[in-house]
Amino acid sequence: MNKLANSIASRFCQIADKFENKTAICCEDKSLTYRQLKELSCKYAIFLTKNGVKYGDVIGVPLNISIESVALMLASSIIGAALAPVNATLPAEDLVKAFKSACVKHIVARKSFFNDMAGTCLQGSNIECKLCLDGTIDGIHSFSEVLNEPYQVPDLSILTGNETFILTLTSGSTGTPKPIELTQKNKLERADAHIQLYGINFKDRILAATPLYHSLAERLVIMPLIVGATSVLLPRFTPENWFTCVAVNRITFTIAVSSQLKQIAKVMKEKQHDISDMRLIVSSSALLEESVKKILINQLNCEFHEMYGTSECSTVTDLDFSRSKEKQGSIGKPLPNVEVKILDERHHVLPDGNIGEIAVKTPLLCNSYYLLPEKMKMSTTGDGYFLTGDLGQKDEEGFIYYKGRKKDIIITGGINVFPQDIEQKILELNGVVECAAFAIPDEHLGESVALAVIIEKDSEITTRSLRLFCAKKLADFQQPHHFFFVEKLPKNTMGKLERRKLPMIMQTQKRD
Repeated sequence: MNKLANSIASRFCQIADKFENKTAICCEDKSLTYRQLKELSCKYAIFLTKNGVKYGDVIGVPLNISIESVALMLASSIIGAALAPVNATLPAEDLVKAFKSACVKHIVARKSFFNDMAGTCLQGSNIECKLCLDGTIDGIHSFSEVLNEPYQVPDLSILTGNETFILTLTSGSTGTPKPIELTQKNKLERADAHIQLYGINFKDRILAATPLYHSLAERLVIMPLIVGATSVLLPRFTPENWFTCVAVNRITFTIAVSSQLKQIAKVMKEKQHDISDMRLIVSSSALLEESVKKILINQLNCEFHEMYGTSECSTVTDLDFSRSKEKQGSIGKPLPNVEVKILDERHHVLPDGNIGEIAVKTPLLCNSYYLLPEKMKMSTTGDGYFLTGDLGQKDEEGFIYYKGRKKDIIITGGINVFPQDIEQKILELNGVVECAAFAIPDEHLGESVALAVIIEKDSEITTRSLRLFCAKKLADFQQPHHFFFVEKLPKNTMGKLERRKLPMIMQTQKRD
């Protein structure tokens, strides 16, 4: 295998030549064949090069999922540039901070973004190439210029696969962005690992239904395009849109975030839909609630898995519900070539059954934190295990059980309380839709347990009935001291609970 084997551009171009008349990608009512997608990506690459984007440069991309965004991914891989995808709805100051941390030199975005960011440093002279995808703005290139470029395949011989390809922008505990650096080789190895794990081939039609600034969507796009399958994009998720898209496009495989699957399960419980072409669905990003898991296991007529991973490590474990029925409370076993240890505070391995930090050794580990090698070193043990910041335990058969984030532990009276243990019990109470346990400072205990609860509209649940339920179901040190009835919980765009925001939000709420 030659050195181009680690280049996304090379892999895609080889597949595009082999399947040139096959549909490569579709989004709503638009689709491109492999030949057309290759042509668009190459034109894109030529345009970027002509307008100052060099090998190793970073392009800021505040975009959602679209065919043009996928073509930009391929174009950047062709010229050896990197992308820093972000959520375009972030406040301006957060976007500026994120792009500064990634050393962004160029921006590709929609007209609304450039209008909203007028007056910030992103509009200044430090940004060299600016491209607007959906309109014209004075001083900014328009997408029509990309389409008018001549078609030719740029020289791919300079690519080794070690080029920085994606900078996943994540914040540390201080709120300072900590870009996770993924090379083209990283992304290909992650895609290949999932292709092997889930049996992906050229016959598949793979759905990506999350924004492209999330690594999950990036993986779901890369996988089909390096095996000759068809990539299907769903830019706006609703359960109804999802079912329609799956049926119309005859989707065979997808990875969905748990918040999406919760909505899908609710619809499936009420009404049957035809998703008979689906052969495998994987849940990702956050653990499924037990009630949702049961509905999906009973309703789906296809393989159903749950995975656990981090942005730094990619997927760490996988659980096939049909083959591990007695282990459905776990997050499965580590993937092939992945090792997991459960460590104490001094990074000593804990015996099976003990709760500690999940540490991972994997060939899929990211390259580093971009320009922050010391932070990466601090997050890794001397023998090469990445410290995830997640808590878990391992049983005697090697199955891993997730117990929450290390920083989310509630220490009350010197005893460690794990929010997830409380939440699992509260969700057993009829009428509870969602809940979240968190810490509130306590003069006597250091911290006390608080609980934010969303209840059904016509539920008769009261603070008193909740206290009585907790008294029966929870240990004394787990008992919530404060209850907040809320309409929603703070979550990010992927549906993950932002637990650290709860104490601040609850300051404005009435507590019981």
